[in-house]
Amino acid sequence: MILVTGATGVVGGEVARRLASAGPVRVFCRDAARLPALGANCEVAVGSYQDHGSLLRAFAGVDRAFLVTRDPGGDSDARFLRAAEAAGVRHVVKLSAYAAGEDDADDLITRWQRDCEDLLRSCGLEWTLLRPRAFMSNTLAWAGSIRAEGVVHALHPGAPSACVDPRDIAEVAVAALTSPGHEGRIHPLTGPEAISAADQTRELSRMLGVPLVCRELTARQAAARWSRRHPPHVVEALLRGAERQSRGRKATVDPAFTRLTGRAARSYARWAADHRDAFGPVPAAAVLAGTARPR
Repeated sequence: MILVTGATGVVGGEVARRLASAGPVRVFCRDAARLPALGANCEVAVGSYQDHGSLLRAFAGVDRAFLVTRDPGGDSDARFLRAAEAAGVRHVVKLSAYAAGEDDADDLITRWQRDCEDLLRSCGLEWTLLRPRAFMSNTLAWAGSIRAEGVVHALHPGAPSACVDPRDIAEVAVAALTSPGHEGRIHPLTGPEAISAADQTRELSRMLGVPLVCRELTARQAAARWSRRHPPHVVEALLRGAERQSRGRKATVDPAFTRLTGRAARSYARWAADHRDAFGPVPAAAVLAGTARPR
């Protein structure tokens, strides 16, 4: 049996769906009501990383697990791994971050990811690390302003990033969980090209058939927006990561995905086309509002 965490997110949910198409899988979550439709083969174990008993119950009969944590600076990884060891889990595949392998990345989120990787590698279980660049799905955050204003708001809009389709991350995760040869390996994952927010806006404009404007945010404006969802220490880490991107430090295209799967990684154009409904339709008033303002 395989246990999947993070199934309320885009990668964990896709991993669970793919595994469920082939047989039984168990997902571990805090709130079952937030889970997407995952199929009849998905069991649900409700609990939290802070509840050791709920983790042990979730691990019953499990020998492999997909680990996703989202609390920078927290101890969820340590708690998960202690329970996994106690339950006899054999192999853990962890979702980490590309920056964890970059020496010049030193923000709080990256340091936390490195610490969590070290915990996994030293705990005695077999392990695989997935290090993706930013998710293409992050641009779903623009959907509201696109529909309301015909505008994308972005910090450093010309800075490229080799962002990756979450489905490609999930494909590698499933392979690591179900086939041999991934133990003790690190898989850096990117898309097929480095693309900026301005480039992405042009692609969304082409796809939707309406003119869109990409408007630059100042660092202060971006921090104010991110503060609606994140605490100050996370906002600071995001700002530092964005500054690295502005210096071209996130533009490297890695061949690992093609080497692992035998095919090219999905492009942003492909991802956008497959998620068109999330961005449109764009009312004419929004188009006029966006194009009426200077770039």
